Amino acid sequence: MSDENQPIENGAAPEALQAVPSVHVLAQYIKDFSFENPNSPASLREGAQPKIDLQLDVSARGMEDPSVFEVDLKINAKSEREGQVLFVTELVYSGLFQFNNIPQENLEPMLLIEAPRTLFPFARQIVADATRNGGYPPLMIDPMDFASLYMAQRQGQQDVGNA
Repeated sequence: MSDENQPIENGAAPEALQAVPSVHVLAQYIKDFSFENPNSPASLREGAQPKIDLQLDVSARGMEDPSVFEVDLKINAKSEREGQVLFVTELVYSGLFQFNNIPQENLEPMLLIEAPRTLFPFARQIVADATRNGGYPPLMIDPMDFASLYMAQRQGQQDVGNA
């Protein structure tokens, strides 16, 4: 008789299941948010296509529990048309993630790729709603490739280290 068909006694999971890697989203929240519409209502008029400057950053830090990390997804967007600022929005959308049985070498990619990938759709919606509520078409940020961003950041760190 194989072990996989053995009943679990006293609610204890077999050792193999206890070592299975897992990620849990404990919380998601707006940490910081602002929307500025400095030249309204004049900026709401029709005109040339506005220029959008979009910046995105990800950071993570450990909490008291060594398996729990806070991940911040920062989105800054500034729209200008003909030298006039239309709007500026800044968002820090955060999440608390618990990582169990994740090998140490995989932890950083989980924090800087997978966690922000989970947070992104919610942050994107907040930015879109804010710009729409500010009187503009919703700013629908294209999906982000967090793996490419991570790799570029790592390459930049290596380049600085080699300089």
